[in-house]
Amino acid sequence: MSPVRRCSRTACGRPAVATLTYVYADSTAVLGPLATYAEPHCYDLCAEHSERLTAPRGWEVVRLAIDAASARPSGDDLEALANAVREAARTPRQEPSAPSHSDALGGPDGRDADPMEVARRGHLRVLRSPES
Repeated sequence: MSPVRRCSRTACGRPAVATLTYVYADSTAVLGPLATYAEPHCYDLCAEHSERLTAPRGWEVVRLAIDAASARPSGDDLEALANAVREAARTPRQEPSAPSHSDALGGPDGRDADPMEVARRGHLRVLRSPES
């Protein structure tokens, strides 16, 4: 399967650059930047089909700005990813051991080392939302 999402129009194999969604209650079609994930009730369109899009009579088309440059990872994104991988590789791995009662509470005195950390699996951490 290709990592590039394709236009939803029949027999069109061009890469998608925009996502079309419908708001039936408002009789509105919304055409915006390509969604992060393919959704079952949305349509991905190539540049040509997104430019030629028309809506049924009585419907409104809302066109949000489509920035093609933001769809691709920037150099900063790739550098941040590389730094995260390097940092994970530098962290010494500890063998799992049977947790004692004090370890289950977060430390020898029963307090969490990081109050935002909920769980840990290898080098990945689950963090609590700041609002809670």
